Amino acid sequence: MTDSSRDQRLERALDSLRGLSVGDALGSRFFVPSNYPLVKRCELPPGTWQWTDDTEMACSVLAVLAAHDRVDQDALARSFAEHYDFDRGYGHAVSRLLRLIGEGGDWRELAAALFKGQGSWGNGSAMRVAPLGAWYAGDPEQATHQAEISSYTTHQHREAVVGAMAVAAAAALVADPAGPPEPVDLLDGVVALVPRSAVGAGLRRARDMLDYGDAGTVAAVLGSGRRSSAHDTVPFALWSAARSLGDFESAFWTTAQAGGDVDTTCAITCGVVAAGKSGQPPADWLEQTEALPEWVPDRAH
Repeated sequence: MTDSSRDQRLERALDSLRGLSVGDALGSRFFVPSNYPLVKRCELPPGTWQWTDDTEMACSVLAVLAAHDRVDQDALARSFAEHYDFDRGYGHAVSRLLRLIGEGGDWRELAAALFKGQGSWGNGSAMRVAPLGAWYAGDPEQATHQAEISSYTTHQHREAVVGAMAVAAAAALVADPAGPPEPVDLLDGVVALVPRSAVGAGLRRARDMLDYGDAGTVAAVLGSGRRSSAHDTVPFALWSAARSLGDFESAFWTTAQAGGDVDTTCAITCGVVAAGKSGQPPADWLEQTEALPEWVPDRAH
């Protein structure tokens, strides 16, 4: 079931973006050693929690969708470069890429040249794309298509592209106006929409592990982003989202307690869960999270 109302698409995408920002910002606090005990006890560190490059890039994705009603690659690359803030924790390769785009470089040549012409297989295009999936609520085929287009601006390796497609598909399915699917149906739906790949193989393993209750055990099999690759990040994040549909707090703590690249796995998981009407973050968590930048379009527009 699709929802063609532009206002409703923007509202769902904003809900996803806010959830993503909370997962990102709060998750990033658990890289601080003094906060390690808190995550095991599901206790919140003091705010304000500042978000990272995950949220900054997701804001550009939503801004471009709001301006163009689709992914315009040139506009997206420009927005990434214009809003690039080194202090947000960008990886070295993307950081250099965005600086060069900002100096007038061609994103097509620059992104294609990364890692000796293989392109980046990092999790950067997956971490920012859940709001795009929410924008295309109930139309996961279009969400995967637009996610693929969005990935190429920075991450052109097959695994990175498929990782972005998988996250967008999941968010679109969760945001369906008819209501989110059952956990196994969510992962089956995503698997059916992405090409064969290491990401896809990880998602099939994730589906088979839905009955596992220990996130640490699942992360040991699927990966938790420690290697910063899409196939080491996306399957676990979507496993966690599928396990906690409609329960933002559970989604966050399940993901965070597995360790790894916590801000990114939590950004993906929470962005997907928050795409659904019943998956919004607690109000006090939102209050403790750094506000989104003023240039992000809101419901009033």
